[in-house]
Amino acid sequence: MIPTITAEEVRQKLENGENLALIDVREDVEVAEGMIPQAEHIVMNTIPDNLDRLDKETDYIIICRSGMRSENVSRYLIENGYKATNMTGGMLEYTGETAPK
Repeated sequence: MIPTITAEEVRQKLENGENLALIDVREDVEVAEGMIPQAEHIVMNTIPDNLDRLDKETDYIIICRSGMRSENVSRYLIENGYKATNMTGGMLEYTGETAPK
């Protein structure tokens, strides 16, 4: 079972000043239109090559456009010993602040 968090819950946590470890796995062209400023951008198909950038003690919230790619990345990370939570609904449902990358 993959843990989930809604886009609204993420927005509320950020607005409350919580420090979240966010990873946006969308393509470059997608994040150019806007991403959560606190998020780190790691394109989905480069995740395996970037595992050394991640800490197994950190709980990452994985973000994509609609929640499907982020679910797959969350599953992959969990299977490899990382802590990951899928942001359901993705950026389509996120109403908080965004900025182009």
